[in-house]
Amino acid sequence: MQLFAGGTTPFFQAIYRFGVDDLPRQLRRQRVLRLFVFAGTCLLAIFAGQACQKRDKPAAITLTLIDQGWVNKDTRDRLNEELRLFTTESGIRVEVLPAPESAVEQLATWRKLLQARAAVPDVYAVDVIWPAILADDLVDLKPYIPGPEIAAHFPELIANNTVNGKLVALPYNLDTGVLFYRIDLLQQYGYRAPPKNWEELESMAARIQAGERAKGNKDFWGFVWEGASSEALTCNALEWQVSEGGGKILENGMITVNNPQTIRAWERGARWVGSISPPGVVAYKEWDAFNIWQAGQAAFMRNWANAYVAARAPGSPIQKTFEVAPLPEGRAGLGATLGGHGYGVSRYSLHPQEAAMLVRFLCRRDVQLKRCRKTAQPSTLPELYSDPEVLAANPYFSSILDTRNKIALRPAATSGKKYPDVSRAYFEAVHVVLTGKKSATQAASDLQIELQEITGLKAP
Repeated sequence: MQLFAGGTTPFFQAIYRFGVDDLPRQLRRQRVLRLFVFAGTCLLAIFAGQACQKRDKPAAITLTLIDQGWVNKDTRDRLNEELRLFTTESGIRVEVLPAPESAVEQLATWRKLLQARAAVPDVYAVDVIWPAILADDLVDLKPYIPGPEIAAHFPELIANNTVNGKLVALPYNLDTGVLFYRIDLLQQYGYRAPPKNWEELESMAARIQAGERAKGNKDFWGFVWEGASSEALTCNALEWQVSEGGGKILENGMITVNNPQTIRAWERGARWVGSISPPGVVAYKEWDAFNIWQAGQAAFMRNWANAYVAARAPGSPIQKTFEVAPLPEGRAGLGATLGGHGYGVSRYSLHPQEAAMLVRFLCRRDVQLKRCRKTAQPSTLPELYSDPEVLAANPYFSSILDTRNKIALRPAATSGKKYPDVSRAYFEAVHVVLTGKKSATQAASDLQIELQEITGLKAP
């Protein structure tokens, strides 16, 4: 397996310019298909009626995969190992293309490549919010993957990845927003359990922050999260909104943002900025928040399960001082954003069958089981949540199951190809509230009008 070094190949440069219409010619790979040739002679006299057929090996094939998780070293190392196993098993080599860090840039890259009908990549990592956006350019995996293997995944993930009857991605992992908390600090300040609601989070974070600063740690904060004007903020703000009963942005054919519950949730988030959260939190994405947390400078953090894997890694300064719990509840309960990704095959791949073999391999039970017997992101197979070795390596999986039936789905399926515009309008509206440029009431009203223009839907 090879990695195209960033900035050193014309293809990599083309991706980051989003200039895929001018892809280098040498990457327009020609189809190399060879028919299986059966050779040999029927040796009835020798083998008493048994026939022996010999099949030549197909010519060597190299697949190309693009994966947004490549920016994370732990994910990269794990995927490297899995791809080596696939090559050993199949004889098919796999090259990996890195991707931009932000979700917005990733999606733009994917769309540019597919719209240009690029022959590579063959396999795309597909975020849970992308199936409806990319469906037209991905193959239906059902003819390539046995039904029982598909049915073994969480049904909601299969439903999420099915567009107009086509299974456009097979689930590889799932993710959800969770609350990280420092066990040692909670004990020092007399707390026996993490906060169950947002009010408890605020009071606990404020008290621990004040106590740590009184000890001389002036840079300590109570709570870090993702407040940058990005998809990460859509996830955070949707969790606040759903937990207060404000709806899921688009729901039942209606726009649900301009209501007292949503306004109250946004106002609370704005109140955190500069009090229990750093003023700079309005520029934080996932790894920005994680770096503060990893340095031991926060009591609580909202992040994804993949941050758990990084925080538990050997050498992590907080490896043994934290745990994970479901997010705090609001007046309407818990709302945790669904994340994760699967793998899909490009319609323009020259090797769709082999590409589907790779997708099937990466998502199948034995590969997921081996992955989850070490600290890993949550499996997409319900069966593995009862495996003792898996649970021993990933005790936080119980928190994932606790939130499974309280998921806050982003309105990707509802808005289809318009989702990027819907999400951008949403996170920009929340961001101006967090930065004090508009009141929550005005921002919610303006957002409703903008979403009406984007979707054609109406408010209740």
